[in-house]
Amino acid sequence: MTQPLRTAGRAAQLWPFLALPLALGSLIWAYWPTLVDTARTWAHDPQYSHGYLVPLFALALLWFRRDRCPAIPLQPTWWGATVLALGLGLRLFGTYYFYVWLGTISFIPALAGLCLMIGGWAAWRWAWPSIAFIAFMLPLPYTLSIQLTGPLQELATTVCTFLLQTIGIPAIAEGNVILLSEVDIGIVEACSGLRMLVIFFALSTAVALLIRRPLGEKIVIALSAAPIALISNIIRITVTGVLHETVGSEIANMVFHDLAGWLMMPLALGMLWLELQFLARLWLPEPVAAPRRTAAPRTMRTRTATRLALRPGGAA
Repeated sequence: MTQPLRTAGRAAQLWPFLALPLALGSLIWAYWPTLVDTARTWAHDPQYSHGYLVPLFALALLWFRRDRCPAIPLQPTWWGATVLALGLGLRLFGTYYFYVWLGTISFIPALAGLCLMIGGWAAWRWAWPSIAFIAFMLPLPYTLSIQLTGPLQELATTVCTFLLQTIGIPAIAEGNVILLSEVDIGIVEACSGLRMLVIFFALSTAVALLIRRPLGEKIVIALSAAPIALISNIIRITVTGVLHETVGSEIANMVFHDLAGWLMMPLALGMLWLELQFLARLWLPEPVAAPRRTAAPRTMRTRTATRLALRPGGAA
């Protein structure tokens, strides 16, 4: 009777290790066309060139959070089947009605459903940051990209023109073009800052997930990606206008198209570091109360010595 129970216990412990590769392989097979199209976007669209690093960081994040890894045996929950069905239903809906982005983003709830079905809530508490971070490898919907590009171009043109005028360089904004004395700077879609915004938002979220800070501070760090990315892009365009007016168009074009692309990320990281230093001094940790000292229990020998000392002539 004991041997069958031991065999059943070992099977229960090995079940997650057998089910996880099978379920994950089936999910990848079902989403293979979507994943291939996504990888093709990474290769041809510089805005999503960071997509190759997202799955690697998601795996690294699991390792960094290994202290929260659930213990064996796991406790699966049928809520995972509900979440998985929601993800697959979203994919069928997007495929049938030609909403490509819905079919793509459904990979996230489907992966979350597998996590719950196999590992339960303990596995979900361990893996949810990695699952959520995978969303950064998926391209934005085309409509959303178009709607964001226009306002970002207009913002960059207006602010850069104002800065150039402030430092004494004659500049006029016409549409998305900055007119200088001898050259025009066109703020095209590639210069809108959307690429920097997407990449740096993923990077700042990664930093927020890794650092040990309060939750409110992490939210501030993640949301600060937008202003930091926009400021970096504005500095890039403004410096280009200054170079056009001071050293010539050849050097300015080299900086604008080559050097500035490499310097924008270190500049943004520097601003993020300054933000971390500022927040560390703004939100001080709560002081830890000193432990209260309690009197040590009096032993029988101590009490006997005390009684002897209280008697006349009892002190040695």
